[in-house]
Amino acid sequence: MFSKIATAAAIALTLSATSALSETWRMATKMPVDSPEGQVFQKFADLTEEYTGGELTIQVFPNEQLGKEDAVLEQLQAGIVNIYAEGFGYMKKWAPELVWASPAFTFDDYDHWVRFMDSDLVKDWFEKAAAESGVAPLGNPTAVLRGPFRVIVSNKPINGLEDVAGLKLRMHPNKLAIATWSHLGGEVITLPWTEVYQSINKDIVQAVNSPIALVESMRFNEVAPYISRHDEYWQSIGFMMNVDAYEALSEETRAGLLKAYNEAGELSREIMMSVADESITRMTDAGATYTELDTGPFVARMQEFYQQMNEDGELPEGFIETVEATRSE
Repeated sequence: MFSKIATAAAIALTLSATSALSETWRMATKMPVDSPEGQVFQKFADLTEEYTGGELTIQVFPNEQLGKEDAVLEQLQAGIVNIYAEGFGYMKKWAPELVWASPAFTFDDYDHWVRFMDSDLVKDWFEKAAAESGVAPLGNPTAVLRGPFRVIVSNKPINGLEDVAGLKLRMHPNKLAIATWSHLGGEVITLPWTEVYQSINKDIVQAVNSPIALVESMRFNEVAPYISRHDEYWQSIGFMMNVDAYEALSEETRAGLLKAYNEAGELSREIMMSVADESITRMTDAGATYTELDTGPFVARMQEFYQQMNEDGELPEGFIETVEATRSE
C-alpha cells in the first residue's frame, strides 16, 4: 500500500514541477481511455482546462494506474489524488448510509431517483462522509450516468414480475441483493461474474442482471437471448474529490471546473444511451429479443420488503419518508 502511495506522490511531484504556472489535479479511474466512460473523463479534463483558462489541468490516470479502490481512496484523502471517478458506494466506509443511494426497485423512474439524491437526507449523508474523510462529490451526484440502465438477461422469456417466480438467477454474494431477488420470487444462486456465460449455457442458472453496456461484451446474449430492461436501480459515476484541494481554488476556477463537470454529465447521457442503442440493435439483429418491462409491480412488491426492514430498524432514519416525499415533483 505504501509503495503505491509513494509512486503516486512521485508522479505528483513530477507534474507539479512541469506545471509551475497552473494547478494540476490527478484523476484516478478504472476505465480504459477508449471506453465510453473513458471518453467522458477525457472530455471533462479537456473542458476543465478550457473553462478555467488553463488555471486548472486534469491529468487522467485510467486502468487503475494509481492503484485499487482502497489505495486510491487513501490517496484521495491525502490530496495525492484529487478526483476519483467511481460509484458513490465506496464512500460507505465514511457514511454507511450511502449504501442506500441506489436501492433496487425503490423508485418509479430515473427522475424519482434524481429527486431522492437531491434530498436533504442524502445531502446529509454526503456531508457526514465529508466531515469524516475530507472527500465529497463534485457537483450534482447524479450528473454523470453509468450503465446507462439495467436489464435481466435470460434463456427464457421474462415479460413481467410473474416470470421471475422460480427463475434460477445468478447473483453476486451480497446479502441485500440476494434477499431482494428472493423476495421477488427468484431462486438465487451466487456465482462469480466470469462464470455466468458457461453457467447459463449449462442451465445451472437461467438469468443474470447486468448493465446493458456489458451484455454484448460478455456475450451473454449468445446463451441468454432474452433481454428485458427492468431498471433495477440507477447509478451514477461519482466524481469524488478532495475538499481541501477544491476549496483552495479561486472562485472563478471552481466555476469553470463545475461547468466542465456539468457538460461532461450531459455528454455521458448522450454517449451511454447511444452505445446502448447500438448494442441492442446489433444483438437483436443477431437474434436476441429486447423487451422493456413494466417496473411498477416490482416496485410495489419491494415496498413491503423495505417497510419490514424499516420496522426492524435496518434502514437509515428518514429513508422511507424521503422516498415517498420525492415520488412526485
